[in-house]
Amino acid sequence: MTRLSAATLDRVPSRVRRPGYDRTRVRAGVVHLGLGAFHRAHQALVFDDALAAGDHGWGVVGVSMRSAAMRDRLVPQDKLYTVIVENHSEREARVVGALLDILVAPEEPARVIEAIADPGVHLVTLTITEKGYHASRSESAAGLIAAGLFLRRQRNLPGLTVMSCDNLPNNGERLRAAVSKSVGTANSGLADWIAMSVTFPSTMVDRIVPATTGADIARWQVEGGFEDQALVRTEPFSQWVVEDRFAGPMPDLGALGVTLTADVRPWEQAKLRLLNGAHSAMAYLGGLAGLTTVDDFVRAPFGEPFLRSLWDESAPTVTRAPRLDLTHYCNRLLERFGNPALEHRLAQIAIDGSQKIPQRIVAPLLERLATGAEATALGLALAAWMRWQQGVNDLGRAFTVDDPLAELISPVAGDAAALLGLEQIFPPEARTNPALVKLVSYHLRQLETLGARGAIEAMLTHS
Repeated sequence: MTRLSAATLDRVPSRVRRPGYDRTRVRAGVVHLGLGAFHRAHQALVFDDALAAGDHGWGVVGVSMRSAAMRDRLVPQDKLYTVIVENHSEREARVVGALLDILVAPEEPARVIEAIADPGVHLVTLTITEKGYHASRSESAAGLIAAGLFLRRQRNLPGLTVMSCDNLPNNGERLRAAVSKSVGTANSGLADWIAMSVTFPSTMVDRIVPATTGADIARWQVEGGFEDQALVRTEPFSQWVVEDRFAGPMPDLGALGVTLTADVRPWEQAKLRLLNGAHSAMAYLGGLAGLTTVDDFVRAPFGEPFLRSLWDESAPTVTRAPRLDLTHYCNRLLERFGNPALEHRLAQIAIDGSQKIPQRIVAPLLERLATGAEATALGLALAAWMRWQQGVNDLGRAFTVDDPLAELISPVAGDAAALLGLEQIFPPEARTNPALVKLVSYHLRQLETLGARGAIEAMLTHS
């Protein structure tokens, strides 16, 4: 079987879109930390489109933050890979050529730092997941960025735009704080230079990108006629909202479909509380009920009614914006969730829940309780996360809880008050809130007695 590479690109079927530019003319302008499927199906396509439009300064140096696995898949393909867009039975494919080089941070941190300090680089982007912002070691993302900025200042180079693309509220400020912590108080000159020369705009990114499986790769070998060990699958919908605050040259993001705004917060809240909140609720409730994928949950008799109830509670907590229609947004989410072609696995979404639920579920839940408003669906979603920590679903099947705080959580799994008391996860207003303890304890008992299906049905009956 022919494998995708620069030498075999001309053999790719004509129905597959290929890079519309000469890759030998492309220069690196972006360093991206966190070379997972999401970046390759989202931001990398924007840079690929910039290159196709003739702006050849926006090639990407990708950095794997953990292992060499992605490098080992992509290098034999000359860093080319396929993005397959699936919508029910429809499938479109394109080969992306924006990746110019791939570095593995644990193996070659000095090369990563040099890449950030390259005079042609104007933008550093990150998709390192929520837990990546808690690390402040020199080899962490923040540590590498701080070291790269140190070199830039030392060499009298201009600053950078450093852009988090992770699902975190106020992610630009969080990233700035993490980099500042890595710089430390001893290097006040660098801290002052960063304050004057580097910007950390907040962003919101939205595209559903399921994990690629061996079956996906094998299927594409048959359908596409070539082997691609680094392909990604995704949905038609894609959104990128960016705070309009840059330190230097940038591609024409507006012309490339990116929304530029003075305030990302409304979009950020809508994504976190409506899309991501629903994802987490479905992951834990659906996973407990023995369901496998997001579309399984949507097709269940209780699926849409539960999601509508959840959104009825969360939507009023989202900051309004002139161009953000939340009713339309939720209707569109339901369509996206129901796309069976994605086979978006609930177990994938359930990973690292302790890092996700504070902003997705807990924040809107606390706002509802503070105003005396109904929070039944949100309470059930949080209780489902707690029930999930016990590692057994309603069918009696055991599973491993994949979470960086699993050892901390496991001893108190099943005890709502004790879980809410964990300061590593919950804010003070959650840990000292008797109404929250009462609400979640009730739903936890419902889940233990009735199972997830029964608890959802009971909630819907009484709402």
